[in-house]
Amino acid sequence: MKVIVIGGGPAGMMAAITSAKQNNEVILIEKNNSLGKKLLITGKGRCNITSSLEMDEFIKNIPGNGKFLYSAFQSYTNKDIIKFLKDNGLSVKEERGNRIFPVTDKAQSVLDCFEKELKKSKVNLQYGNKVVQILVEEIKENDNYKTRVMGVKLENKERIYADKVILATGGKSYSVTGSNGEGYKLSKDLGHTITDIRASIVPLEADKKVCQSMQGLSLRNVKITIKDTQKNKKIYEDFGEMMFTHFGVSGPTILSSSAHLLRYKNIDELLKNKKIILSIDLKPALSEEKLDARILRDFDEFKNKEFKNSLDKLLPKKMHPYIIEASKILPEKKVNEITKLERRTLVHLIKNLEIILDGFRNIEEAIVTAGGICTKEINPKTMESKIVKNLFFAGEIIDVDAYTGGFNLQIAYSTGFLAGKN
Repeated sequence: MKVIVIGGGPAGMMAAITSAKQNNEVILIEKNNSLGKKLLITGKGRCNITSSLEMDEFIKNIPGNGKFLYSAFQSYTNKDIIKFLKDNGLSVKEERGNRIFPVTDKAQSVLDCFEKELKKSKVNLQYGNKVVQILVEEIKENDNYKTRVMGVKLENKERIYADKVILATGGKSYSVTGSNGEGYKLSKDLGHTITDIRASIVPLEADKKVCQSMQGLSLRNVKITIKDTQKNKKIYEDFGEMMFTHFGVSGPTILSSSAHLLRYKNIDELLKNKKIILSIDLKPALSEEKLDARILRDFDEFKNKEFKNSLDKLLPKKMHPYIIEASKILPEKKVNEITKLERRTLVHLIKNLEIILDGFRNIEEAIVTAGGICTKEINPKTMESKIVKNLFFAGEIIDVDAYTGGFNLQIAYSTGFLAGKN
């Protein structure tokens, strides 16, 4: 059987390898001049391969149609991808938050394993050519006419005929890597529904004056809470790392919050009307009472100093000017003159540093795309189209997306494996 895989990301490579192992003749078409361009920038170039959580826990980390992936995750697990890499000479390590990385700390090492396996499986790699159309034909089955795949048409007008086609062109995020959403058009031309395309796992824009005053500052072990002030409702909560930028906030907890936030009702309107607040607990391990006691000890040590010079042990230097201004305690005020009420205000501020969120950054800055091929039009047990026979989908082109932590890459491997197997 002849199989064409369109797209050389992790989903496409996994699909090609798996299909070739079924003794199929496989052609992998990649429009770039190399494979895995987006894979190489994942995890800041280190590649967060997967998560060590049990597979049942994965679906809880996928706000975008997680249940659709049940069969895919059962077919190809986090243990399977780790074994795949080890079989190709790459060991892995576990870091905070159940994140799995290559011991080399290089995404290139992961790509090398895929390329080694593609070569071993004798997959025919074709670079630098773009698929502009999936060729189909009408067939009669039980007095009903159905559409089935017959091949692809390339940009150079060449036609390649095949029995099955796997579409794994990615989403629309980071278009510089080649994933510019063109797979959506190929699918739409065949009658598939494309759900709203949005940026997910993306930094958030926030009060620029506040964020620029702390630009470049990374915070670890903080608790973030995102609230809808119109309904006085908590939308999202997380613990971990975040950072301030020239436009707002970013970092793992913020990126994961965006995947949740974009699904909140009327979110764009609420952001526009300044009704969404990011609250940061800078000292989540301490209650307000314990933090107050801690500040009292610091103040006792620095009692003859001015307030502006008393925060070194408590907070990062870059944060001092904003905290001082927001606390409304005069910077030149002597520490031993600070009132109990002023100290309580400071405690509350450190436990509830509030910043107004303004919106999502552009999809070009998103790690993954929310939206894509409607999951109702795909068989979850095979990844085959319910509209076009012998057309399969894998990876980010499908309307599924997850939080940070290796879940999105696992979606790519698992759906790629299932598509390639079938």
